[in-house]
Amino acid sequence: MDKERNNKGHAAPKWIAASLAGVLWIMPVIGGELPLFEQGHASIAVAASSFTATKVSEEIITSGATKLKYKYTVTRSGSKAVGLADVIRVDLNNPYVSIDVMTGKNGKLTTRQSTGGMARETGAVAAVNGDYFNTGGEGAPIGGEVSGGTLVSTPSQLNGLYAFALTTENKPVIDDFAFTGTITAADGTQFALSGINKGAYSPEGGTSTYSHANAAYIYTDAWTAQDRPKNSSTTPTEVLVENGIITQISMNSALKVAVPAGAYILRTHGTAAKFVADHLAIGQPLTAAYSLQSKVTGETIDPASLKMMIGGHTILVDKGKATAFSRSVSSIGGYRARTALGYSEDGRYVYIIAAEKNDDSSGMSLSELQSFMTSIGVYKGLNLDGGGSTTMVDRPLAETQTTLTFDTEYGTEQRSIVNGLGVYTNAPQGELKGIKISGSSVLLIGQTAAYTLKGYDTYYNPVDVASGNPSWKSSSGSVSVNGGEATAVKPGTATLTAGSGSVNASTTVTVLGSGDLSSLKPGTASAPLKEGTVISVPVTAVTNSGASISVPSSALKWEFVGFQGSVQDGKLTVNTVNPGVTTGYAIARYDGFSTVIVLTEAAAVPWENFENVTYPIAFTTNASGVQGSATITDGSDNHAGSKVLSLGYDMTAGTGKMYAYAQLNGTTGKQVPAAATSMTLDVMGDKSLNWLRAEFTDNSGATVYVDLAKTIDWTGWKTLNIDLSGSNMKFPATLKRLYVVNVEEGQDERAKTGTVAFDNMSFTMPSLSSEAGLPPRTAVMVIGQKTLTVNGTMKAIDSAPLVKDGTTYVPIRYVLDAFGGSASWDPSTRKIMVLRGSKALDLTVNKKEFILNGKRQSAEVAPILLQGRTLVPLRLVSEQLGLTVKWEQKTKTVIIES
Repeated sequence: MDKERNNKGHAAPKWIAASLAGVLWIMPVIGGELPLFEQGHASIAVAASSFTATKVSEEIITSGATKLKYKYTVTRSGSKAVGLADVIRVDLNNPYVSIDVMTGKNGKLTTRQSTGGMARETGAVAAVNGDYFNTGGEGAPIGGEVSGGTLVSTPSQLNGLYAFALTTENKPVIDDFAFTGTITAADGTQFALSGINKGAYSPEGGTSTYSHANAAYIYTDAWTAQDRPKNSSTTPTEVLVENGIITQISMNSALKVAVPAGAYILRTHGTAAKFVADHLAIGQPLTAAYSLQSKVTGETIDPASLKMMIGGHTILVDKGKATAFSRSVSSIGGYRARTALGYSEDGRYVYIIAAEKNDDSSGMSLSELQSFMTSIGVYKGLNLDGGGSTTMVDRPLAETQTTLTFDTEYGTEQRSIVNGLGVYTNAPQGELKGIKISGSSVLLIGQTAAYTLKGYDTYYNPVDVASGNPSWKSSSGSVSVNGGEATAVKPGTATLTAGSGSVNASTTVTVLGSGDLSSLKPGTASAPLKEGTVISVPVTAVTNSGASISVPSSALKWEFVGFQGSVQDGKLTVNTVNPGVTTGYAIARYDGFSTVIVLTEAAAVPWENFENVTYPIAFTTNASGVQGSATITDGSDNHAGSKVLSLGYDMTAGTGKMYAYAQLNGTTGKQVPAAATSMTLDVMGDKSLNWLRAEFTDNSGATVYVDLAKTIDWTGWKTLNIDLSGSNMKFPATLKRLYVVNVEEGQDERAKTGTVAFDNMSFTMPSLSSEAGLPPRTAVMVIGQKTLTVNGTMKAIDSAPLVKDGTTYVPIRYVLDAFGGSASWDPSTRKIMVLRGSKALDLTVNKKEFILNGKRQSAEVAPILLQGRTLVPLRLVSEQLGLTVKWEQKTKTVIIES
């Protein structure tokens, strides 16, 4: 028993996976036993009867591999949901295409890399993320792995975890595999081998709750970490075997070396360690024999008979139908991004499947995934790691590099994972088959974009055609083109044509006009009206089809009301403020379509100095092994005598991308009540070169991450000024956490321990109510009379209100004179720009559409031009500007109040 305890005399913690959500999160088991996955098979899944999928595109990646995109619709709780799914279909009958497992960095376990990174490193033309893994472990798959015909890792002793394999005869297999093996000493005695290159876990169906207790495991040079593995809960005895001969034995302690190339280390515990002590000696031979076994049929499989194998989770489809889950799926439920593998009934096609969860797609449940798989021809299929890990990359036709097939659940960020499945081509170079033009299909006026001519051969692999000096031409004056560089001149459509030798290619480019836009959004809707203010003012156009496009600075014309300013390199600078002005406007126009930034008087508002904190502050982390503290303490140096928030962290026992959080007020956070354009705080740096961030939750429920410092490259106290104007945060918002990030790449160059501190946090919050200075008044006008009475005082006006076709029209200039605001008239475009408080209203004579603060809307009636005077529909203007209108029928009197 003593050998099964650590040297402090108490049982070491068991580490097991508590849930599945894209990856496995690990926690120590305290007290009772907690299984790695919840036990028990689910009943046969009820396929989503309302599920339908339609193929929307089909593109060849390489000879034998095709990418298909599907749109699906499904009814959930009476509501319709839509989404997208992508399939790489691989033809196993094609001699030029193959599939194999991609592993970490340089093909090694205990390293992690993104799907795209592994694809680039291995030369894959398409790839998807692979097996589940323990995020707190060294970085090894939970299932079995065979790559290039080599058994890299064995299946874990867990129930119902299926795997996909390909035999040396190119036959696809999906099965639940077990591992059996023995080691044989020189004297002929044998001991059971429990696995190869496995992390610590809690096995199922055996006599031990510790995977490594009384067990022997082989670790090959594919396992790069010196922990073999960590948290194995026992004291090890390790044996180094080189060329079949024992060269080192370390009793009751691990060897202090990584596994040499071509060798392996036998790690033993308990009774297995006793076997080593009794039967092995340096200089003697040691042999190992092992095989895989189907838990379903009992068939024994020689790993050498497999080209590749990758592990997964539950089986989903069998014999072309949804089948019972092979283990509980409660921890991987919900509507998420999903990845799956399957094959056709004749074994010819492999289907590599990814369901999207992003702004364009609602994700899938597992039962919906089953429906999708059967609808596209999957005969047998299994679930791979999904959720946030779901990533697919592919090489577009004629391109040389893979790109993201779709945005992940986290945008363009790809998680670092332990393995993936890659698609490869070994096709020879063929003849030029075709060319294509690569570049944007949509441009904005004034935008310049590069277009390239790329070719592909008879095997659909890229061919360089740029060296042939292709010719370019445009079919219309909407776009001018010169040597592959196109410039949008005016709204319209143009066909760009490029030729190389006898082969030509064309693409259609649309230049958007104001009529093609539904809205124009500035990065911030408000800003402080103060000389010297500088804020980011990115502008995004949303098309009538819903697409978002960043508007280049060259395409915008700016106008400033109430102040003198300028916009350069996407930043607005307030140079001077006009005397007496409390509200100013920065108006951006694209082809006449306007949006506005409202500037009001504002100052930095103290938000938290940590002197009298009444809410809880706690340390949290994302990774096991990371420790730290978040406390209110006395400040140091020039903050001596002041209370500060101190965040200390120790990441030496953690792995992967690690976070150390100072969490404010539990899960609630502390509110930032009004729209903030900037944030100022004092930070004591530790020169750790880590990344410093803040996490907000905005008024829409979205999480907004704000960089405080990309690199903590200073020591002592420093004041940071953070521009929030480009964050798209909706206020009121809450600041949830301040935290340090140690990203996985380049960790050897950054400190894993340190302390940072925060003090004197403030926000610049321009008033939400720019109407605060607007006068409360009552105005009276009588139809047909050229008078206006404001708060009892009558004045003459040069245009009378009138009623036409049941609509009351008023001269807008006089209404604004009474209630605050201004109106300007552009005779060339016949537009009226109305500014009042926080509102900017763009009206056009004889057009029912109007633009309010950058958003296109529609009214029942339009402004009119009568005898050289512009009259606007009273109801439309009053509703949009926040005024109240009353009508007295007897006297034909209009009463307007603010």
